[in-house]
Amino acid sequence: MRIDERIAGSDEPSFSFEFFPPRTDEGERNLGRALAELSRLHPTFVSVTYGAGGSPGARRKTVDIVAHLKRDYGMEAMAHFTCVGATTAELREMLDTMRDAGIDNVLALRGDPPQGQTEWTATEGGLRYSRELIELIRDEYDFSIGAACFPEVHIHATDPDSDLRYCKEKVDAGARFLITQLFFENQSYYDFVARARDAGIDVPIIPGIWPITNVAQIKKVTVMCGARIPEHVAREFELRADQSDAVADLGVAYATLQCADLLANGAPGIHFYTLNRSHATRAILSALRLMTPWRGAVTA
Repeated sequence: MRIDERIAGSDEPSFSFEFFPPRTDEGERNLGRALAELSRLHPTFVSVTYGAGGSPGARRKTVDIVAHLKRDYGMEAMAHFTCVGATTAELREMLDTMRDAGIDNVLALRGDPPQGQTEWTATEGGLRYSRELIELIRDEYDFSIGAACFPEVHIHATDPDSDLRYCKEKVDAGARFLITQLFFENQSYYDFVARARDAGIDVPIIPGIWPITNVAQIKKVTVMCGARIPEHVAREFELRADQSDAVADLGVAYATLQCADLLANGAPGIHFYTLNRSHATRAILSALRLMTPWRGAVTA
């Protein structure tokens, strides 16, 4: 089923989980455990990222996992799909593979530079922008298309206004819902949504939430993507940096508060970056469903 239709057809917020293709046997076991636990929470949908660099093998693994989630767990699943390292003909071949595997939903992304590269360059004979990828999918396939957006501005954007224009172009090209990059200060999301609505972007904007469970890891991630952790929040995590259980406890608590505030103020759902682990996401979502902070909220 199409994700845009599932979101529009429900009176409850959309709760979704993001997974990535594991590279090791231990990673496979972690993913298996996470799926067994999180599938019981009946998410609106789940998504699966590409492997590093979007290589043909990684793309195939993404498709295999998405098909597995639909077939064996009964979860509506979406494949991430990027322009990286592929000609337009190769992109069409992979889209054909997704369609033939029964996949209905695609998250269309430009993609990051391959590992070891700092500058993004288009593949010869390929596409340069996610908007172009969305147009290709829209014109030739019947997928429900999602896209990314950036409350704190894409790390390669020149300024917030141009970043918002690119976002509007993606929606105009056919993206039916947006998922944000991780953020840790809700006002960034509220400000972005207000600006997006003023710009004519009328699709659901789902906040992406990353529960902090490892201080060194989140430092690396935020440097890579340009997300900011408020100083007072970072300080509390630093005080616990050498106590993994304390970090995880605070991370779950902070993300629960963050999600509750978002839902109470009209966010259409929450997209959890799970890191192929179940504990934090399961605890946060279970608490939210007990709290139902979205009751009486006006949809953002």
